[in-house]
Amino acid sequence: MKKLVLFLLLFALMAFNLIDKKVPMKKVPLKEQNNLEYATFGGGCFWCTEAIFSELKGVKNVESGYAGGTTKNPTYRQVCTGNTGHAEVIHITYNPKEISYEELLDVFFATHNPTTLNRQGADVGTQYRSVIFYYNQSQKQKALDFIKALEREKVFDDKIVTEVTPIKNYYKAEDYHQDYFNNNKSQGYCSLVINPKLIKFRKKFKDKLKK
Repeated sequence: MKKLVLFLLLFALMAFNLIDKKVPMKKVPLKEQNNLEYATFGGGCFWCTEAIFSELKGVKNVESGYAGGTTKNPTYRQVCTGNTGHAEVIHITYNPKEISYEELLDVFFATHNPTTLNRQGADVGTQYRSVIFYYNQSQKQKALDFIKALEREKVFDDKIVTEVTPIKNYYKAEDYHQDYFNNNKSQGYCSLVINPKLIKFRKKFKDKLKK
């Protein structure tokens, strides 16, 4: 009887350890799940880019995060030093039947300056670099072709410095960064910086906005 009780106790402890053990979560393209796919862009402060892309038809979710660096599980304070290698990014889940990757690229390049190296306005540092993190060769080629077209048509006066690189080391940002604009509209940065960008964006892409 004692052996049976001991066996049951050991089994319970083993089960508890297995349940309690944290397993790292890795995001993968959602092509096989509900026809959804991912896009990840860095175009300066993620508070701005999240607010913009959240309003597009076909975009199901926009998450602020960090990507491209070497520091594991970085904090906002660490990323702000510019020493982690991470960029502030938005991780977009979208339905390609409602909005194409090229349309997302169009909005991306129209709502930030891709010619300023490691800088967007007053935000300076590698964490604010212009970058496209691709999930497959199709996204890579579309991004490169889009940049070539912009340069051929001389849309910008200066050379485009946007990085096009495979996705790596993506981490979701802290909860208080998520949906930041909608939760902090009266805050100075939101009213003086983000809101004017949103107004311009809405005028230019009014046919692509959610109702």
